[in-house]
Amino acid sequence: MILSMTGFGRAEGVFEGKKITIDIKSLNSKSFDLNIKIPLRYKEKEFEIRKILNDRIIRGKVDCYVNLENLEESNDVKINKNLIDSYINELKTIASDGPDYEYLKMAVRLPDAITSRPDELTEGEWEALAKIVSAAIDRFEEFRKTEGSILHEELNRNIQNIDKYLGEVIPFEEERIVSVKERYQKSLKEFENVDETRFYQEMAYFTEKLDISEEKVRLTQHLKYYKEVMDNESFNGKKLGFISQEIGREINTLGSKANHAQIQKLVVMMKDDLEKIKEQTLNVL
Repeated sequence: MILSMTGFGRAEGVFEGKKITIDIKSLNSKSFDLNIKIPLRYKEKEFEIRKILNDRIIRGKVDCYVNLENLEESNDVKINKNLIDSYINELKTIASDGPDYEYLKMAVRLPDAITSRPDELTEGEWEALAKIVSAAIDRFEEFRKTEGSILHEELNRNIQNIDKYLGEVIPFEEERIVSVKERYQKSLKEFENVDETRFYQEMAYFTEKLDISEEKVRLTQHLKYYKEVMDNESFNGKKLGFISQEIGREINTLGSKANHAQIQKLVVMMKDDLEKIKEQTLNVL
């Protein structure tokens, strides 16, 4: 089954007046590469969130954004009165000719004069957060499956095209050998005292060098294997990439042995479809 490395998923939920929104998106990558932005409140759970994402997403360049919004008013601000009084007194010793509110304005800007009063992350809130992460990944995986089905159709079409072009090579195989023989026999008549036995030995050797039957068999096997892996194996992107390289080797060898204009044209069309396969395979998980 083909899954795309490209994906997007969003989920949100509310827990005790806090709205949690999670966005996950990814592009193709050789490994799992995660960039995560998370509120300070949930920093202590970053490792667990990373593990959940890694276990399920597996591979890709992933961005995960966790957003937190307070829906209810809360008195989370703490004014450190004693510390502010101390700041004011110290400021007065430096400059005693100003009004008290000026000292107050300066004091509240100093460190720890006003702090937030965060409540501790409870187990219940962590469980709610983990469920939202899981829901976002579920939607992300649905996106990957949809993109994967489109990829599957495109790859299957390109594989079929190469197989079709390979079949069209057959009528030209014998034709090119006959053409080569005729050309060399014509050349033979232009010379005297030519050893015909040696000539035909050379012709046999040259004909053998032009033989493409092995390349055709191997290319057919590689195309068949690509389809089998694509249809039956999970997380098969890397394997499909290796098979596409082998397909490329056989097509290149076919082209170097072609010695025929029509076969060369068919090889060029095969290479065009192979390039599409390679580009699409890079996005397969």
